[in-house]
Amino acid sequence: MAISADPWIMHPLNTLFCLVFAAFILLLVLASLLVRGKSERTKQTVLIAACLVTLAGYFLYKHTLSLDSDYNRITAAMGGFNWWGELPLQLCNINMILIPVAVLRRSRPLMCFCFFLGPLGALMALLMPGNGFDGYSLLLPRMLGYYGTHFMIVIEGLALVCFGLFRPRFRDLPRAVLAALVIAFCMFLVNLLLRWTGLHPKANYFFSVETEGNFLLEIFHRWIPVPFLYLLPCVGILGVYMLLVTAPFALADRRRAKRETETAVK
Repeated sequence: MAISADPWIMHPLNTLFCLVFAAFILLLVLASLLVRGKSERTKQTVLIAACLVTLAGYFLYKHTLSLDSDYNRITAAMGGFNWWGELPLQLCNINMILIPVAVLRRSRPLMCFCFFLGPLGALMALLMPGNGFDGYSLLLPRMLGYYGTHFMIVIEGLALVCFGLFRPRFRDLPRAVLAALVIAFCMFLVNLLLRWTGLHPKANYFFSVETEGNFLLEIFHRWIPVPFLYLLPCVGILGVYMLLVTAPFALADRRRAKRETETAVK
C-alpha cells in the first residue's frame, strides 16, 4: 500500500500527531505560567472558560459531523450520525462538564475523577480513533473537531494539578473510585433510557452495555456476562493506575515536609 505524501494526514503517534500534541502541552505550560501567583478564583475562571469554549467547539464539531456525508457513509453500518449518541457523556468528554462543577464545588472526588480519567479517556480516544478519524487530513472539519476536543480534554484534566487547584493524595482514591462507579452507573441508566425510548437503540456511553469489540472488555464480559457489572474488573486496574500516578506526588510531599522539619530544627 502506498504511503501518502500529504503532511496533514493524521495517524496515532505519527509526526503530525506528536507535533500537535506538543503544541497543546506547550499551551498548558504557557497557561500555567500565566496563572502562577494568581488567585484561586482567577485559576478557576481560566479553567472553566477553557472547558466552556471546548464544549461549544464540541457541539460545533458534532454539527459539522452531522452534515459530513463521507462520515455518514463510513459509519452507515453502525447507523450513521445520531445526536443522541453524540452527547458529551463518554468517559473523556464528560469532563468538559464535570471539571467546572468540580472546581466550583471544590469537590476532591470529582477533581480526582477528572484528573485521572479525563486525560486517560481522551488519550485512549486519540490513540485508538474510531472509524472516520484515522488516516484523513487534519484539515477536515471532523478531524479538527475530534483531535482538538480530545487534546483540550487532556490538558484541561492536567491543568487541575498544573494550576495548583488539586493535588492527588492516597486518601482521596477510594472516594474517587466510588465517584467513577456512580458516574458510570448513571451513564448505564442513561443508556437504558435512550434504548427503551428508541431515541438511540445502540446507546453505549461508558461502554456500560456492550463491549463494542474492545479486547479487554471482551475478556471481562466472558468473566461477568452482565451489562455494567462486567466493568467491575476495571476498578482494580483503575486503582493500580491511580496509585502509580499518586505515588510521585506523595513522595514529593514527604520530602518537602522533611526539608521543612529540618529547616525548623536548625
